[in-house]
Amino acid sequence: MRPCFAVVIVIVATLLVLKTNAHIVPRQQPACENSPTARHCWGQYNLSTDYYNVVPDTGVVREYWLSVENSTLAPDGYQRQVLAVNGTLPGPAITGDWGDHFVIHVTNKLENNGTAIHWHGIRNLNTNQYDGVPGVTQCPIAPGETMTYQFRATQYGTSWYHSHFSAQMVDGMYGPIVIHGPASANYDVDVGSIFLADWAHVPSCVLWETAWKFGRLIVASPVVASGLINGMNAYPCNTTADAACLGTGRRFELRFQREKQYLLRLVSPVADGWMTFSIDNHDFLVIANDLVPLVPYRTNNLIITSGQRYDIVVEANQEIDNYWMRATPQIKACDTGFNYKPDNIRGIIRYEDTDGSDNSSDATADPTSAPWPLTPTCGDEPYNALVPYLAKNVEKGISETWLRVGWYFQWKNIFHWTLGTRDLVIDWKNPTNRIITQGYSIFPSEYNIYEVPLRNQWTYWIIQDESVVNAWHPFHLHGHDFYLLAQGKGHYNPLNVRLNLWNPPRRDTATMAGGGYIIIAFLSDNPGSWLFHCHIAWHSSQGLSLQFVERQSEILGIVNSTDDQFDRICDSWNAYADTAQYGQVDSGI
Repeated sequence: MRPCFAVVIVIVATLLVLKTNAHIVPRQQPACENSPTARHCWGQYNLSTDYYNVVPDTGVVREYWLSVENSTLAPDGYQRQVLAVNGTLPGPAITGDWGDHFVIHVTNKLENNGTAIHWHGIRNLNTNQYDGVPGVTQCPIAPGETMTYQFRATQYGTSWYHSHFSAQMVDGMYGPIVIHGPASANYDVDVGSIFLADWAHVPSCVLWETAWKFGRLIVASPVVASGLINGMNAYPCNTTADAACLGTGRRFELRFQREKQYLLRLVSPVADGWMTFSIDNHDFLVIANDLVPLVPYRTNNLIITSGQRYDIVVEANQEIDNYWMRATPQIKACDTGFNYKPDNIRGIIRYEDTDGSDNSSDATADPTSAPWPLTPTCGDEPYNALVPYLAKNVEKGISETWLRVGWYFQWKNIFHWTLGTRDLVIDWKNPTNRIITQGYSIFPSEYNIYEVPLRNQWTYWIIQDESVVNAWHPFHLHGHDFYLLAQGKGHYNPLNVRLNLWNPPRRDTATMAGGGYIIIAFLSDNPGSWLFHCHIAWHSSQGLSLQFVERQSEILGIVNSTDDQFDRICDSWNAYADTAQYGQVDSGI
């Protein structure tokens, strides 16, 4: 069995609208300051500014240094090898303002593995070479090498970074990205990002070799034992029977003061599955998804899956007490097959007084609050609730392509998902962008490439599940927001389903139901090689991906417009790979 290698990244350095299609756009306003009572403001810009075409010129450069090393942690009280960021899980936030430039240096200090960092949801407009996908936009970073990523924050809101080198993300290699900008509801306190994750007590390579490589057909015991809220939880293990069980787990906590409103930035890095987020006794406003501000809507629960983000505003309007914050895995509804205890992934909201009196909640007691009576469900938030605040319509597409989801077993029962006509398998030594820069126009069939050659044209893509296994898939597109024209169960029939072209939901990750479909559209306004894949880590490793090569004739100029590091990274990786002890064992992404 192939050994596992962990990583550490060291960083130096009110609108109230119910679930409806109503859309409210204020008139353009003079410059004003972003404040708790004017969150729609952003200097001379505001929430109505078309951020796809207008970006503030801040002149600010945010620079970070990241180094990748091995680490051991016990995030839920159970010790194991972990990919941590600056010694913590999740890692420290990469933060800045709308319009800032980011320069991030990543050094690989592993002895026996490559790596790379993907800036999830970041548009990387005209900087495709920094998207961070080995085998697509770059070669992996070899041990001892440093790669510098650069991008401009053309969007604002909540996102995250993670490894796109096989399943390194599953072992904890992720952290938050927060781009400050206007918001569609007022709030007093931004508490930052809150990661809702599943968590195994063995490394990802063990799970891959014992279960997922074979489609989870031979696994005889639970493959995921726990879950984390912001890298914390209290796993009920036996400290006398298991040496790895330290019993040091703690719950993530937030402090609320009555009558204040709190912005929580929810992020899902789960390897597999969907979770429902809720806070006992509290409802909240949902104000953004996937870096897209929404017309706010009120709810008392929210479903989220791998790759998705939601910004919510919670008002501290309850009696002073302690309340459970819950991330409940939708195990049966989503058919994930996992066996962790669904009601043990919890954090705590503790109320405190502002006058120093003794009426604050007990600082150590567990809450006694009861959960909302929620019905198990799967999928995404209701389609009609996800109304983008900045209205954008979709024009007629120049093409409409069916991408059917299927599967097959290879020799020795190795499982593969297919998207379109086949599964994707890339070669780390020969990424798509290197094939292009070397002047070739024919790609290996296993790269599963779909070309989008024309500039600023709409294309429609119908993703239809025909696998007959009732597996749900959250599909993520790099380099773009996509427009979700339709989403449903069953087989798509254009005679019965009307496409929504008028300000449809926009996001970068959406769920296709088992046996169902999603129909997306995007504008070819960002040249590059862009990955489109299921964000369930195991499904990506099993090949459920394709590449959009967009405006190929312009990619050479983009890659060569910076410096020589693209070729240097590939040359150093290829020299390392020729003598490496461990090689590629999955699709590579």
